[in-house]
Amino acid sequence: MKINSKAAKIGGALLAAILGLLILFMLFDWNMLRPYINRKVSETTGREFAIRGDLDVKFHRGLDNEKGWRRYVPRPYVSAQDIRMSNPSWSTVGKQMATAKRVDVGFRILPLLGKDFIITDLRLDGPQVALQRRKDGSNSWTLKDNGPSEWKVDIQRLAFSSGTLRYLDDSINLDLHADAKSISGAGAPAVKGAQPYGLAFTLGGRYNKAPVTGGGKAGAVLTLTDSDTTFPIEANANIGGNRISVEGVLSDPKSLSGLDLQLKLAGQSMADLYPLTGVLLPQTPPYSTHGRLLGEKNDADAWTFTYQKFTGKVGASDIAGTLAYSQRKPRPLLRGELTSQQLRLADLGPAVGADTGAGTKQAGKVKSPPAGKALPVNEFNTDKWGALDADVKFTGKRIVRVNDIPLQNVVVDLHMKDKVLKLTPLNFGMAGGNISSNISLDGRQKMINAQARVAARHLKIRELFPKLQSMRGSFGEINGDAALAGKGNTVASMLATSNGELNAVVTEGSVSKFVLELAGLNVANAVFVKVFGDKQVQMNCLAAEAGVRNGRANVERFVLDTDDAVIDVTGYVDLAQEQLNLDVRPKTKGTRIFSLRTPLYAKGTFADPDVGPYKGPLALKAGAAIALATVSPLAAILPLVNVAKVPDTNCAAAIREAEKAPQVREAPKAKAAAKK
Repeated sequence: MKINSKAAKIGGALLAAILGLLILFMLFDWNMLRPYINRKVSETTGREFAIRGDLDVKFHRGLDNEKGWRRYVPRPYVSAQDIRMSNPSWSTVGKQMATAKRVDVGFRILPLLGKDFIITDLRLDGPQVALQRRKDGSNSWTLKDNGPSEWKVDIQRLAFSSGTLRYLDDSINLDLHADAKSISGAGAPAVKGAQPYGLAFTLGGRYNKAPVTGGGKAGAVLTLTDSDTTFPIEANANIGGNRISVEGVLSDPKSLSGLDLQLKLAGQSMADLYPLTGVLLPQTPPYSTHGRLLGEKNDADAWTFTYQKFTGKVGASDIAGTLAYSQRKPRPLLRGELTSQQLRLADLGPAVGADTGAGTKQAGKVKSPPAGKALPVNEFNTDKWGALDADVKFTGKRIVRVNDIPLQNVVVDLHMKDKVLKLTPLNFGMAGGNISSNISLDGRQKMINAQARVAARHLKIRELFPKLQSMRGSFGEINGDAALAGKGNTVASMLATSNGELNAVVTEGSVSKFVLELAGLNVANAVFVKVFGDKQVQMNCLAAEAGVRNGRANVERFVLDTDDAVIDVTGYVDLAQEQLNLDVRPKTKGTRIFSLRTPLYAKGTFADPDVGPYKGPLALKAGAAIALATVSPLAAILPLVNVAKVPDTNCAAAIREAEKAPQVREAPKAKAAAKK
């Protein structure tokens, strides 16, 4: 078959042209283009850019993993030495934002026709990067804004060797330095399928004026074409007093869509984690935790971090559970469940009004009440309540309170939304019974609006006074309810402004006769019982009701009915002034010889109460006895003989009234203001 001579000539010419172009590319001095490239990049980015070393271009065959004819299309490789790009003039981390001894870039030719710049390989030798973010959020790596670009850039593989990084963030007072060096044979990552470690790095700097130290290992090659790619990392750091250790992989490094790390955290106080995590935690003694940290990014580039099945210690308390932190607008959300077999309230520190103990970082942080006062005055700090929303459930087997009755089976559902904290419910076991409550603290205003509803059921009398020997034989149960609302940023101020109702009942039981005899000042019987032993007095009922107005709890009913006597209490308790003003009037149910029974008073302050008999009635009895003694010594006994008999209390009616559900009553002043 004959070949057309004209076609042969055309084919030969094309081949000669291609060979000529290849020879031209091979012999061309690419350094002649450096001034043009430097000027063009500088104009486009608004930063001074320079290739100060040799510039060269070579061609390689396509990648072996490419299909069809594409693997035979040559790919240009651009090599440039001594690359520099400057920082903005305001930067304080150095004149250059990025430098490299050498940069190798391999890319595809044909996609350039569609304005797609597909970089198949990007290799950095000796990169040095210095980045900075200011308090106003502006940063040094955002280049000149020329509007949306018509070009798309896709980096498929990134490799780097030894280099340095400095990152200065004025918004969180972080100045971080990292130095990386190439390594080999450093062991395989714990995660199967991940590439071997190729870099070792060290960390240094300062965070909130505290030193930052640490280091670790990582992969040296980022393959960015497959979402299943895993990039290994192992690191430990000490940041602001928090010790952090991670080991695991980053998923899909191209978009960093996920992470799977074993995380260990430890430090002097969990409150120190707030600047790092944005999660508001209380002041605590030293803590340590260990668990699995999972991260997942959604389509809106918002992350959800889950600290899964972690265990740890806070002071002498154990803690375990799973927490999930989700980035969202207008506030992030913290969800999860926590459990503890034994939790000391002191380990939660000032957040619950408890000191953390001598020798800890937070010891002495709880503010003591002023002289003569007893109610807690440590303030709730609501400034950071708006940092996040929360839905967290806590279950505790045993809660230990210093010098108080321990709590069992605690269940708390904590909800925080828009600076409103709700504990709905807060339930726990105490003194053999149960306390259930719903509490709301609204921190949106300068002063917290607080509301609480509390119900106490089946509290055992003897377990309420575990240290009193005379109460160990007592039995009976107390039931009570309370509804209160107040304003303030301390427990003392909330109670001082509170309005509401309280009630309590005991349907039946017994109480130490010695305690009752002392209350009635039956001296002879008190001495007899003290010498020859105590006994229990049957208690038919106790019914108590109090209305609270502007911090004053007025006793509306208090009656204690026993087989021996009926005791009535009237008066008030001033929560604002922390003062008592109560009358206690015992009335006997039978004849009692050598009785000095007389009305008692309970006055003074919460910190220094004064309880005793009214001197007037006592003096009258004593005066009558002295006067009759002048007539006959036996007659002197008559004023000390109590023959009055008081009828039994209608316990059913008293209890029925006291068991009515309490309400948060509006204060009289507030009513008057509302009418106006």
